[in-house]
Amino acid sequence: MPTPDSPPRRKPRYRRRLRTRIILSFVLLGFGLTVLFAYAAILARQRVENALVEDVMNRNLDESWHRFEQSGGQAPEAPVEQMRAYFYTPDKFERVREIKPEWYAMTDGIHNITDIGPSGGPHSFKLGVRKTPQAWFFIAYDMEQTARAEVQFKRAVYASIAIFTLFSLLVGWWAASRVMSPVSELAQRLRGSGSSAQPEALATHFPDDEVGQLASALDDYATRLTEVVKRDREFNADVSHELRTPLAVIKGAVELSLSRPDLDDKTRNRLQRIQRAEAQCTDLISALLLLSRNERGPGSTDVGKIAEQLLDAHRAQLGGKPLELRLEGGIEQRVDAPESAVNVALGNLIGNAVKYTPSGEVLVRVLPGAVEVVDSGPGLSAEDAARLFERGYRGTHAEHSQGGGIGLSIVRRLCELYGWSVQVRPGDVRGVVATLWFSPAV
Repeated sequence: MPTPDSPPRRKPRYRRRLRTRIILSFVLLGFGLTVLFAYAAILARQRVENALVEDVMNRNLDESWHRFEQSGGQAPEAPVEQMRAYFYTPDKFERVREIKPEWYAMTDGIHNITDIGPSGGPHSFKLGVRKTPQAWFFIAYDMEQTARAEVQFKRAVYASIAIFTLFSLLVGWWAASRVMSPVSELAQRLRGSGSSAQPEALATHFPDDEVGQLASALDDYATRLTEVVKRDREFNADVSHELRTPLAVIKGAVELSLSRPDLDDKTRNRLQRIQRAEAQCTDLISALLLLSRNERGPGSTDVGKIAEQLLDAHRAQLGGKPLELRLEGGIEQRVDAPESAVNVALGNLIGNAVKYTPSGEVLVRVLPGAVEVVDSGPGLSAEDAARLFERGYRGTHAEHSQGGGIGLSIVRRLCELYGWSVQVRPGDVRGVVATLWFSPAV
């Protein structure tokens, strides 16, 4: 169950693997270059072929005019295949208007014509026009064979695009394997290096390239991290030992003093308060040591018994505060955790409820798989609910109270360690409801 301090979840974005991105880059590059080359080749072929055909037709028009002059006005023949020559003398100019009205209006030059062919389909050809006062010359160049050749050329180009794209895929696959091989080896060695206390040197297995520099940086980071962890463990062990020793002395002195039969009630109450503070401090040290080692301590704890002890301890410290502390729920609730962890987690929730409730009651309910702490205090603002479990954050109603704002942060860390869940929300009418779940299914 999410806690109030949990950050909002970001929508996962689909990220391709680096190997896939390298392969995709090669494929896109090969496909793009091939398509550009194919487009350029088709365009260049069309332009060159069109220029050659028009040059041939212009030369044939010139040749037809020279032959006409040399032959004394006889009709010349088309000198090459795929061409048909048409010759009209001045007396037949009007006939051209009747049979070919579009030819009649054409000026000198090369024109692209699409007509209906013998098969009834569209027929493309180029028409060369040369009009003189002595005669009109028309040369028609059949473009059907050229169009068929262009279709075959385009098919060959499209096949080349597919072939070169497939070739780019193969090259990209090979290049990605070559590029990612040292990175994969580095990741595999890095995963295997966590089995020992001392980090394994990675840079010695790689050449002095980018991957080698990355391995060297990881070695340096692992060394510094190992030193930090070592210092942290030594500090925790030293603090735990140095704090447990005076606490043991205090515990023994208090127990010895409480065993005296001639104690007055005022002194006995003070000694019992010191005894409770010593027990609370011992539990807190044990819980913090578990958190620093990130390990779950063994044990089986009766939650109802811990809740009753905590309420008794707070009753003794109420003084004249008009506050009633009650416990509900007679079910037996056992948790696979040491008493110190349960005591610290539940004690912080009950302690906050007692601290911030000036009057009324604090109710502790032992439920199946959970404990609920309900108070009748001033309530909870939206900002407090969102930031309550942040380390060092103190709520709106904590101006004149003591504390560093780390109690609920410790509760959150204990929940993460043992797989519990905690939630603090405003009450139905007033006050605050804090719930500690010991079972993920709840």
